[in-house]
Amino acid sequence: MRRPVLCNLILASGLLALTQMMIPTDAAAEARLALVIGQSAYRTVPELPNAANDAKGMAELLGNAGFTVMAAPNLAQNEMRQAISDFAGKVSASGADTVALVFYAGHGLQIDGENYLVPVDLDPKREADIPLQGVRLNDLLNTLGALPTRARIFMLDACRNNPFPALSGAGHGLAIVDTKAGAPGSFISYSTSPGAEAEDGSGADSPYTTAALTVAKQPNVPIEEVFKRIRIAVAQSTDGRQIPWESSSLTTDFKFFGESSGQQPQSPATNAMALASATRSVEDWRKDLQGKDAKVAYDLVIADDTVQAYQAYIELYAQDTRTPRLRTVMERRRQMLAWDRAIAINTRASYEAYLANWDNSDLAATARRLLLRVQNRNYVLPVAAAAVPVAVAMAPTCPCSAPTPPATTPINPTVAPIIKKRVDDTPPPSKRKVVDTPPKRRPPPDDVVVERAPPPQGPPPAAVMQGIGIGVGIGMGMGMGGGGRGGEMGHGDYGGRGTRY
Repeated sequence: MRRPVLCNLILASGLLALTQMMIPTDAAAEARLALVIGQSAYRTVPELPNAANDAKGMAELLGNAGFTVMAAPNLAQNEMRQAISDFAGKVSASGADTVALVFYAGHGLQIDGENYLVPVDLDPKREADIPLQGVRLNDLLNTLGALPTRARIFMLDACRNNPFPALSGAGHGLAIVDTKAGAPGSFISYSTSPGAEAEDGSGADSPYTTAALTVAKQPNVPIEEVFKRIRIAVAQSTDGRQIPWESSSLTTDFKFFGESSGQQPQSPATNAMALASATRSVEDWRKDLQGKDAKVAYDLVIADDTVQAYQAYIELYAQDTRTPRLRTVMERRRQMLAWDRAIAINTRASYEAYLANWDNSDLAATARRLLLRVQNRNYVLPVAAAAVPVAVAMAPTCPCSAPTPPATTPINPTVAPIIKKRVDDTPPPSKRKVVDTPPKRRPPPDDVVVERAPPPQGPPPAAVMQGIGIGVGIGMGMGMGGGGRGGEMGHGDYGGRGTRY
């Protein structure tokens, strides 16, 4: 009698296990892949022991959250590029229903408005070496952004102080990266505010990773709320010296732990409208904060992390001990927003506008260098060319043609009607007509077909040939040969090939 009972128990256990396997969860409903990079063993500057610990702790957390983790510690430049390429290949093969996460702990640098991840073999002698020896953050973002995925998450504990003495002109911290400007479905988190420096921490992990390892474990918390809580925790542990920052263009829900919420992906337009409506004015924040305890109000504005929220707090709690720190954060944020606009527009006016307000900032030297670069990029047309129509001035000219007086400059037939004029104002001895007959067939590329009038009776041959050159050049091509050989500047493959240039 025991044998049937035992069989029934085994069968029931199997059915229960099968039923549980069929219950959808976040990890089961989507593929999760993570690349974890920890840069500790730098070869030319002191090591970062906490970066290795941060990477190890995050790899364990992500593995428990259902991620297949690719650990890549202490990478040189070529190794880092290869690791990113290999990871992108795995993400691509995993399909569109994939969440790809990259965690980076190590040094990061901002050079000429670009953010760079720092390989362990980087040894710069000047700022111009960084683009050659570093790895652009945008290359990582664009590589994964080009792949069809459900979400792309980037966690960068990379805003530590610049350890390279040769890079005295580099700006502090990292420049702003706005995920809304790229492919939708991205989330990026910095361990501190743009333009600020993060602390390595006195414990085994950095303040940012310490908070992330604790907060991300909380079940059923959306990712946006997770990082708000991380920001509050880091601000508290560093006495406001470090305030993490993030930018999101996610179009679907994501949780590190917990069952799926069933939220359907939103369209980019719907998501953009939701983000716009969530931005509150200073007046809105004044109303929300009015009458609240200073500590409660402080946590609210830290969680929001916007200039409007900080401004309202500073006005309402001017005597609070936290206010000077928030004023510094707010001013730096305004400066970094202005810097982001300047490098995005990338014109003389944009850099001059930045320098007008931030001439003594750590980024002023870079702004002047970029201003000089765009000034050298521009050019001014000679004064003599100013009287020439734009269509003619911007067109190619043949080096073998002599300049033609403005009164007889050929006119582009695609811009204005053809106006036939004589080459000079001297009346010819006898009236001769220059025949301007369109070709009856398309000539081969290397042939020159010129239809001429009957041989002249009165004028010198040179004058007639010059007139024919003008007529045929206008009739057959773009009319660019100003008094030169007939048809050289014609339409198509650089004209009638009298002479190629």
